[in-house]
Amino acid sequence: MTIVFKISENIKPLMLEFYKDRFVPNKPPYSVFQVKDFDCVTTLYESGKVMFQGIGADIEASYWLEEERIKNNRLIDPSTGKDKKTTEEKKIFLNMSTIGSDEVGTGDFFGPIVVTATFVSKENISFLTDLGVRDSKKLTDIKIKKIAPEIIKKIPYSSYILTNTTYNNNWSESLNMNKIKALLHNKVLCNMKNKNYAYDKIVVDQFVYPKKYYEHLKDVKEITTNITFMTKAEDKCLSVATASIISRYLFLKEMEKLNTEFNLEIPKGAGPKVDEIGIKIAKEYGFDKLKEIAKLNFKNKDKIKNGLKN
Repeated sequence: MTIVFKISENIKPLMLEFYKDRFVPNKPPYSVFQVKDFDCVTTLYESGKVMFQGIGADIEASYWLEEERIKNNRLIDPSTGKDKKTTEEKKIFLNMSTIGSDEVGTGDFFGPIVVTATFVSKENISFLTDLGVRDSKKLTDIKIKKIAPEIIKKIPYSSYILTNTTYNNNWSESLNMNKIKALLHNKVLCNMKNKNYAYDKIVVDQFVYPKKYYEHLKDVKEITTNITFMTKAEDKCLSVATASIISRYLFLKEMEKLNTEFNLEIPKGAGPKVDEIGIKIAKEYGFDKLKEIAKLNFKNKDKIKNGLKN
């Protein structure tokens, strides 16, 4: 697998800092650096293009694609490397009852993956808009903790929390992050669909082409079909936005449990601070403890192992 796209200027120093301890000495011509890991080779070129090659390319690229989305409002199609259109589209589902799903935790070394589907009827649209419901990535954690309990009381939902132990026990080359997301989205969507709500559409924020999404589900007995896949769905469909908030809320609650257990502020994401805390936990509790609280296919694992040698 190969993923190539051009990074923004403000992302370049973050990338240099993130990879600085792993640069190979003989970098390719016209490159800024190259890093070789067992499942991905990452190369940043002077032109600003970054290339991820290997079976872990999707995982490695997903972190930087998310940084572009959060910091620069860029939506990059990993299959083409081109920017998707970012012009605001009309909220075309405002007069519809919808089921929508969204997930959090896929770019975080620590903590679980949480996927939620919600049913938002036309009658509940005003309730959610009055609360200020929008994509959880655009809301502060404080705001999410305030409004999510109110949402949970009123809006039907189904959530699934994939623990780190289960994640690590099942990760393989054939079960990559997109397949995991497809399986979990399908699980919660089936749960909501089987409750026979009077919905008009089922909407999912598109993270893979629809054909590939259904290929990931080929061995699943029950599959939700007739899905409307949309980029930036959380900005266009309230059920997706609501699902993102509930998922984020549950993820934050799980992170709070880790903070209490280790008496530490466990960082989100996959940056240098994550490595620092990971080393600290591994030194005190043993490296195997990370199997219970982190995603060990992330590159942070290798940095933590190297840190334990020092």
